[in-house]
Amino acid sequence: MIIGEAIVLAGGLGTRLRSEVPHLPKCMAPVNGRPFIAYVTDYFRKAGIRRFIFALGYLHSAFDEFFRQAFPDGDFAVSLESEPLGTGGAIRQACTYGSEESVLILNGDTFFRIGLEALSAFHEEKDADCSLCLKPMTMFDRFGVVQRDDQQRVTHFREKQFYSQGLINGGVYALRRERFLGEDLPAKFSFEKDYLERVLESRRIYGLEQDDYFIDIGIPDDYRRVQHEINELL
Repeated sequence: MIIGEAIVLAGGLGTRLRSEVPHLPKCMAPVNGRPFIAYVTDYFRKAGIRRFIFALGYLHSAFDEFFRQAFPDGDFAVSLESEPLGTGGAIRQACTYGSEESVLILNGDTFFRIGLEALSAFHEEKDADCSLCLKPMTMFDRFGVVQRDDQQRVTHFREKQFYSQGLINGGVYALRRERFLGEDLPAKFSFEKDYLERVLESRRIYGLEQDDYFIDIGIPDDYRRVQHEINELL
């Protein structure tokens, strides 16, 4: 069964992109006249997501017009932070608005053209607590590397440094919602550092390689690049 709900993390401060979009959250940065996040939700809606939960914080009112245009029927939910909760705290709060057993986690400033059907099947087959979508890359130093065993279970997260090749965490996850809500975690925490990296031995964390278009617009160079790669987003 294809996962039908998605949490979109869209509450970050976006400090590295302030030179390009000083008055907007980074996922609302315009690409060919539309907010970047609109391409993300369009793609995943077509892939099978029926309901989106937006985890908002910084400049949350900037999303009002996007919601009116993209969700005129109001078929979405907003999980609003009263204070910054970190990626983990934001995901946990947003999970309380969900209803399905597993939920897709997306970053609003990243587009990764993953196969949702393949991810859903992989997640179920592995009975994973969390399934990561991994992007193969070459000659990079902006991302850390994820290592797996021969069963595709994640064994290590390697720090950012120069790598000639490797699999990076693409920031798209299938998460077993109720299991995650049952975890003993602080109010504010990093999903990556305080959850994923700490539970590798005690939880079922798996990684699925998906080699398709990927961009993170968190830095000006990539934001400018995506303006010329608009067709990849459609």
